[in-house]
Amino acid sequence: MGEPGPLVPGGLAGGRRWCLRRVGMNAEWLLLEDGREVTIGRGLGVTYQLVSKICPLMISRNHCVLKQNPEGQWTIVDNKSLNGVWLNKERLQPLQVYLLHKGDHIQLGVPLENKENAEYEYEVTEEDWESVYPCLAPKNDQMLEKNKGLRTKRKFSLDELEGLGAEGPSNLKSKISKVSCEPGQSVKVHGESGVAGQPLQCLYPESTPLEDTEKTMGAHNHPGAPKVRQLHHKKQKASNPSAPQSSLELFKVTMTRILKLKTQMQEKQVAVLNVKRQTQKGNLKKIRKMEQELQDLQSQLCAEQAQQQARVEQLERTLQEEEHHLQGLEKNQEEDLKQQLAQALQEHQALMEELSRSKKDFETIIQAKNRELERTKEEKEKMQAQKEEVLSHVNDVLENELQCIICSEYFIEAVTLNCAHSFCSYCIGEWMKRKVECPICRKDIESKTHSLVLDNCIDKMVDNLSSEVKERRIVLIRERKESLKGALGEWRQGFWQTEPTQREYLLKAKSLS
Repeated sequence: MGEPGPLVPGGLAGGRRWCLRRVGMNAEWLLLEDGREVTIGRGLGVTYQLVSKICPLMISRNHCVLKQNPEGQWTIVDNKSLNGVWLNKERLQPLQVYLLHKGDHIQLGVPLENKENAEYEYEVTEEDWESVYPCLAPKNDQMLEKNKGLRTKRKFSLDELEGLGAEGPSNLKSKISKVSCEPGQSVKVHGESGVAGQPLQCLYPESTPLEDTEKTMGAHNHPGAPKVRQLHHKKQKASNPSAPQSSLELFKVTMTRILKLKTQMQEKQVAVLNVKRQTQKGNLKKIRKMEQELQDLQSQLCAEQAQQQARVEQLERTLQEEEHHLQGLEKNQEEDLKQQLAQALQEHQALMEELSRSKKDFETIIQAKNRELERTKEEKEKMQAQKEEVLSHVNDVLENELQCIICSEYFIEAVTLNCAHSFCSYCIGEWMKRKVECPICRKDIESKTHSLVLDNCIDKMVDNLSSEVKERRIVLIRERKESLKGALGEWRQGFWQTEPTQREYLLKAKSLS
């Protein structure tokens, strides 16, 4: 990755900083700047570009995103990466936001075959800026600025290199007339050098190693790469990925070898160009030897690509077999589901029939209960009518037989005269003040007898009458008692004021009353 740039970013000097410390290394740490979004991947538009030297396709172009939430906490999101993002040994769901805490372990990609740990593993930490800064990895924009001059030099044509060689102190006379960097063409050296043409497709690389790999795969008629992308989607649908998994791992290892061969070929091409520019005619043998080595590397690369194409075809055949197997399983599962559905329908029909029978039974029971209720209702109505008739008869009896003819009220303290007629005690007393004879038959009143039977019968009957009748009867009894007390007091006063000869008459009248 290289060392961090010499300039300290503005506003970062001093204090403590959050960063991703690479496990087992004191370099290539990733700084998490407050208020800024940090993107990680192998593409060009990310904050930190990670290009794996072992497996270039392990890191996706935009692998993951780290940013702060409104509360200031750092979060991580897996941006649909191929090999995933792992937080504390658990793979994250794509496009889901997860909080980061101090000490969390982050893993990008998966470990390769025969290795326990992945290539890129980090630990979330917060340390002083003085201890973090020396270990920081350069950002992608810093790398681009640093390599700007180198990339400009690589864009020079061989005609310019020829001019630079002729003006040097050694006064080189060899000339390189025409150079073509198109795919499938070779470099032709004219003049005294006489070196055979050699492909220089990647002689002046202008892209990252990942782009070189992709261009190389396309430039040498290698159709495996687009097929691999399609096969990867098919692989996710397979139920038993053990066979395709091993082929895929082998494909990754082969891609690594191809990348190494490509790097060696680039180094050889650069070395050939430097030798042609700096040496004289006597070094033509060395140039031819280096170009021969370059041809050997090219042949080896083509052979590796052919093997890779064969492995891709084998992987495609394996996935097709897996698809056929899955289709057979789907058919079997569909038949099983149909059988289960038919059985469930039969059970449902049986249950519905049973419910229908139960419904009929319940309807029969309800009808019987309704008939019984109707009979009970009729009997109740009859009883109510009989009760009303009895009450009406009782009222008639009370009104006709148990009422005082003087006050037209029910008897209060009923008394029976010697003629067998009954009146209220108060009413007959008031009557006898005017006449000492029965109000009905006009016989002389000789005796009065209290009728307890009538009083008890009337009291019980009144208890079953309305509250208004009860209250009127109570008020009437209270008024008559008060009236009797006043009359008794007046009689006593008049008794002692009369002559002794009249007192005997008053006592006799009092006894009758």
